[in-house]
Amino acid sequence: MATTFQVSTTPEGVLRVAIEGDLDSGTTRELRDQLQALLTRKPRLLEVDLSKLHTIDSSGVGMLVSLYKGARSHGGELTITGLRDQPLAIVRLLKLDRALLGTT
Repeated sequence: MATTFQVSTTPEGVLRVAIEGDLDSGTTRELRDQLQALLTRKPRLLEVDLSKLHTIDSSGVGMLVSLYKGARSHGGELTITGLRDQPLAIVRLLKLDRALLGTT
């Protein structure tokens, strides 16, 4: 399955990225630069919708953490929504759910 992403902006000015497919070493190389380029817009809030993400590996987690740090470095915030199944289990296993999902 090909990994794709769509970018939109809500009426409130939230930059929303919806990723579908898999975030692994093959796909993150292709997506990383494009997603990092979104940070040049310096969004106040970057929302990453992963409700259609099937699997994630360490390179995908690394890309999400990099986006999180990039958003914070510009004074913005990053939130992840829709995380479920294997990707949610990985984020919880790595104890990143508090930072990335805003949960305790």
